[in-house]
Amino acid sequence: MALQISEPSAFYGVPWTQAELALAHKAIALGASDVGGPLSKEEQTLTTAAAHAFLLDPGELRDLQQAIHAGLDPLGDGLILARPQTERRLMGQVFTPGTLIGPMVEWLIDQRPTRVVDAGCGSGRFALAMGRQSKAEVLAIDNDPVATLLTRASLAILGVKSARVFHGDYTNAELPVHEGKTAFVGNPPYVRHHNLTPKAKAWAQAAARRLGVGISGLAGLHAYFFLATALHGRLGDVGCFVTSSEWLDVNYGEVIRQLLLDGLGGRSIHVVDAKALPFDSAATTAAITCFELGSKPTSIKLRLLDDTKALSPLTAGNAITRERLQEAQRWMPLIRTKPRIPEGYVELGELCRVHRGTVTGANAIWVLDADAVSEIPERYLLASVTRARELITAGTRLERAHANSLRRVIDLPKDLDELDRAELPLVEGFLKHAKAQGVAEGYVAQNRKAWWSVGMRDAAPILGTYMARRAPAFVRNIAEARHINIAHGIYPREPMPQLALDRLAAVLRDSVDIGLGRTYSGGLVKFEPREMERIPVPSLERLLDDASEPASLG
Repeated sequence: MALQISEPSAFYGVPWTQAELALAHKAIALGASDVGGPLSKEEQTLTTAAAHAFLLDPGELRDLQQAIHAGLDPLGDGLILARPQTERRLMGQVFTPGTLIGPMVEWLIDQRPTRVVDAGCGSGRFALAMGRQSKAEVLAIDNDPVATLLTRASLAILGVKSARVFHGDYTNAELPVHEGKTAFVGNPPYVRHHNLTPKAKAWAQAAARRLGVGISGLAGLHAYFFLATALHGRLGDVGCFVTSSEWLDVNYGEVIRQLLLDGLGGRSIHVVDAKALPFDSAATTAAITCFELGSKPTSIKLRLLDDTKALSPLTAGNAITRERLQEAQRWMPLIRTKPRIPEGYVELGELCRVHRGTVTGANAIWVLDADAVSEIPERYLLASVTRARELITAGTRLERAHANSLRRVIDLPKDLDELDRAELPLVEGFLKHAKAQGVAEGYVAQNRKAWWSVGMRDAAPILGTYMARRAPAFVRNIAEARHINIAHGIYPREPMPQLALDRLAAVLRDSVDIGLGRTYSGGLVKFEPREMERIPVPSLERLLDDASEPASLG
């Protein structure tokens, strides 16, 4: 049966550049049209546009052939150079380096598949690796016609004549019937939900219902690839995908976690720390997930690595029982090794509670510029940290002088009877305006005891940023500023001397690196309150004893 495929999901929709046309022209010269089956309409259009646009250098073609035979991907490397990073990010196009491909292909070959499906193939790196090392039938799919032409060309150079390449949407594809074992492999495109079409989101909801799992509207395209694979595969098929590791922790990754426990049959998950740069220039973690369709695992092996050199074999890891995985809301704590606690140190949570700042629900209404004129009584206008950069630029201390430039958060009392007769009409006029803006109907406002009362926390002695492409900034809050949800407040469980607070903030600044947080695709590092509470810090006695050098926590 031929592959039935819908229209490619052209969510990026950009015209081809001269550099892309030049690559397509080289692909045609290398035999792209002769391998992989019929070209799609878009591939034909691209082929026609590129066919007579450039002069070809025979020496360059020979160099490309030699590089492909040597196990390299010069055409894929050319595509990376030809496209701006912003465009590739929009497409979720991050090509997989050989340090990850090698162990993944090694695991797949050990499963002895008779067919391999390179899902979201890009320039065909997995398809090429399997074509070099296995006799399994190769099928590659991608919705980028430039990429599929490059895949065809490289397969032609390797002489993998029986391979099939399809330009289209992997999620909507109907794969040809195959009697043997299929291995699904790939680096699913990382496209955030707000860049997905309503049609794509509707497909995901319908697919999740068919599989008996729930899916959040915030799930990205990489989650859709797991859903599609569960639908495409049969009992006994296997798979190995590499993604960012964020789905292990976030709510919208629950659909993947559910599938690995029921349907996809998780075998093992191997997380490579962002510091190892597993995706070359992209500062993000890599999670390699191995699975066997139809199985209901009693345990899944989990592993955290600091170096891609230690990846092989993908059968290694600590077995975590099904019961523990089902009970856990997040899986990274089951993988992550707790930082070593040096002698004389404790977890930050033993000394302090960490609280994320207040969510106003409508900053445009509740947050005023420092010099804004307002009819709200001054006592309800709280100088607050509302931007992470205010902490980053403050250095070590947010002094009282800084408070004059901070924005104000309107924090009215739950009981408006606290206002005097002159104040009440002015506040009621403000609230009437806020209500007309729909603020009272917002989710956050509706879940407050009084929709107009933001409920700011007391000032925290230490404030810390928690989401950036750098380690958190920890600042002593001498200004006694409040904070909204762009920062965490660190509150001592018991009264703590100023000296101890100063030294605690200094230890956090000097000792905390990004490896203690969770890294998302794109290199964004996040520290949840409970994660920050697990950071090792000196005991109170040590903080008060001397200003000894902090131990390294990296």
